[in-house]
Amino acid sequence: MAFSKLETALLLKLGIDVARNPVSRGAVTTALSMVGRQAVAPTAAAGLGLARRNPYAATGLGLLAAQQAGLLEPLEQPFEQAVMAVDEAVVQAPARRRKKRRTTFNKAVSEGMKAVKKSTSYGKKGTINNARKAFTAVTKVASRLNKGQKVGTKGPTGVIRRAISRFFPKKKPVRRTNKTSYSITVNR
Repeated sequence: MAFSKLETALLLKLGIDVARNPVSRGAVTTALSMVGRQAVAPTAAAGLGLARRNPYAATGLGLLAAQQAGLLEPLEQPFEQAVMAVDEAVVQAPARRRKKRRTTFNKAVSEGMKAVKKSTSYGKKGTINNARKAFTAVTKVASRLNKGQKVGTKGPTGVIRRAISRFFPKKKPVRRTNKTSYSITVNR
C-alpha cells in the first residue's frame, strides 16, 4: 500500500525519503517505532518526571515546543486581534466615578459612637465594652431623631442625642389652616 502525501511529507521531514527508495509500510513503522523509542525514551521519562513535580514548568515547556513546531501559528492572528481590542478598551476607559457622598445619618451615627466612647455609658472613658449594644442604641436614637420623634434626655440616649441632634434639625409641625370661609346668606 502506498503512502499518502501527508505521510510522505512527514517521513521526509524525519529524513526518510520513501519516494526514491520504495519501502513497505510495515518496515517503516517498525523502524520508526524502534528509533522513536531509543530517541524519545530518555526525554519522555524526564518530561514525565518534570510534569509530575512541576506541572506549570511542563506546560510552559510544552507550549514552547508547540510554538517552535509551528503549531501555534494559526492562533497568532486572533490573539493579536484580542490584544488590540483590549488595548483600545483600556484607552477608551470611562472616567472614574467620584466617591459616594456620606449621608447625614451615617455622619450622625459616627458622631454618636464618638460621644459614647467619650462618655462612661458603655464602659470607662475611651473604651466601649459592648460595641454591638452601643451601636444599636446610637442607630435607634439617630433613626428616631431623623423621624422627628422624641428621645430621652438622660442616660446613654441623652448623651447620644446631644451629640447628634445638630444633624437632624427639629422639624416644624405642619399647620393646616382653613383658608376657605363660608358665608351663608338667607333670602327674605
